[in-house]
Amino acid sequence: MNIAFFGGSFDPPHLGHDSVVKMALNELNIDKLVIMPTFISPFKSDYSAPPELRLKWITRLWGDLDKVEISDFEVNKARPVPTIETIDHLYEKYEISNLYLIIGADHLATLDKWHDFTRLKTLVKFVIAERDHINIPENLQKMGTHVDISSSQIRHSECLENLPEVLKEEIIKFYQGKNMELSMQQRIENIVKILDEKKAEEIQVFDMSDKDYFVKQVVIATTMGERHALSLTDDLKEKLKPLGEQFLGIESSGEWVVCDLGDILLHLMSQQYRARYNIEEFLSKLKEQHN
Repeated sequence: MNIAFFGGSFDPPHLGHDSVVKMALNELNIDKLVIMPTFISPFKSDYSAPPELRLKWITRLWGDLDKVEISDFEVNKARPVPTIETIDHLYEKYEISNLYLIIGADHLATLDKWHDFTRLKTLVKFVIAERDHINIPENLQKMGTHVDISSSQIRHSECLENLPEVLKEEIIKFYQGKNMELSMQQRIENIVKILDEKKAEEIQVFDMSDKDYFVKQVVIATTMGERHALSLTDDLKEKLKPLGEQFLGIESSGEWVVCDLGDILLHLMSQQYRARYNIEEFLSKLKEQHN
């Protein structure tokens, strides 16, 4: 029997992992693909999502695929399990002719430090998933996945578009509950970036966190009119909601849109309205009064 083994933390699973799974099934001459989450990596001191949850996630993603077996072997050990131990387990469980060990190219630099590596390399054929343009030696088989994404980026609210749709909302909510919320600076940077990309002008940010004001930050931007303001609002909602922002209220009067994000207030104003109401002067004076 030809078996491929794909293990990892999957903390969380993402489209890079999915690409590896699909490519292994399509390109490798195998009878079975064993996918196994770690309890905790031997090279890490902690995990973010508990093992049982990560096992549930990957079962939902790949458990119904033909030739795929989701294994709880390492999770049930409730300790770090070196790869050589798992490989021995697979040889005990199956009559194996060829065992392919799928790893990311980022592991190549430390591969010789893996437990009992000398024996490990006699038991498996390494298959290297390309990543981050890392050079892969010619003598190793490789898979051209070309998905440069890491779970740590997602845990820090980056590249969330690389989450599988079936799990996207659940994963985002989980890591936000694990204190993955963006810092205020990051949140403001995201807002300003969206406004700038969508041609808003004269973007100003007022830090009111240490003032007697009902929000911590105020963002003001000039729009090119009502249609532009509504388009900006739609873009902000589309791109910020997946990052955990909640739009508690939106008020629009044509040339002035106010978005309430709880601790951040956004004013999207036409040039005429901005000049007429001069919110900047009011906020500046309020700051001066409390200095």
